[in-house]
Amino acid sequence: MKKLLGTLLLSSTLSFAAIIDAVALIVNNEPITLYDIDKRMVQGNMNKKEAVSSLIDEVLYKQLIEEKNIKVDIFDINNYLEKVAAQNGMDLYTFKSVVKQKYKDYEAYEEETKRRIEREKLISTLVRGNLAIANEEDLKIYYENNQNQFSTAKEIEVVQYASKDRGALVSVMNNPMATKDVEQSTIVLEQNQLNSQLRYLLNDTNINQFTPIFAANSKYVTLLVKEKKGVETIAFDEVKNKIFSVIMQKREADFLREYFEKIKLTADIKVVR
Repeated sequence: MKKLLGTLLLSSTLSFAAIIDAVALIVNNEPITLYDIDKRMVQGNMNKKEAVSSLIDEVLYKQLIEEKNIKVDIFDINNYLEKVAAQNGMDLYTFKSVVKQKYKDYEAYEEETKRRIEREKLISTLVRGNLAIANEEDLKIYYENNQNQFSTAKEIEVVQYASKDRGALVSVMNNPMATKDVEQSTIVLEQNQLNSQLRYLLNDTNINQFTPIFAANSKYVTLLVKEKKGVETIAFDEVKNKIFSVIMQKREADFLREYFEKIKLTADIKVVR
């Protein structure tokens, strides 16, 4: 009886594993399993149709990356981050320290950066000679229609929380009334007197939100942004390079989306179950 029960249990376990690993469809000889679909539905809060479409796109994207021999190494990542740092008035080391304060998992940030560079390299390969380059008139039209994207405040009113205990600040960020072992003061900061790191953190923090915790004067500090005063639009010449990047990224994304739709039409996709 025990032997029979063991056989039945083993059989049911194997059957369950077979269902989990069952191939649902094959995209250019690469399988997508039922488990892949269920996992994507949960992680992406998608229905089955959306999950399947997303997985097909992912497989086609990976295959295209391999076909075009697109590779990204640590030098590519550092070069990219150096440019972002320079745009925010920082060197690479300082920028990395600010990012580590903002993101709990810096490795995840680097991985996200790697995917962004990989995508840019792929787009550059695909769109070469096939994409209209934004001209001065395009930039000015975008600037006039989206001036809210290019504004900055002269002054920022914040509540500063400081403590030698980092955990105390974490408690404050969860509950502003939990101020044990925390010094609290309201201050007004002028943009033109801030260093590049603090300016980056504050401009990236919305009203009624906390900045990441950072070290200053031998203490841990976080700032709760209360108000941004004297908001003014940044001059066109100061942001034209940023506008160019925004427009070209939009055009590249549109091109890539259309390109993938064409690939889907010619891909060998077999539905198994």
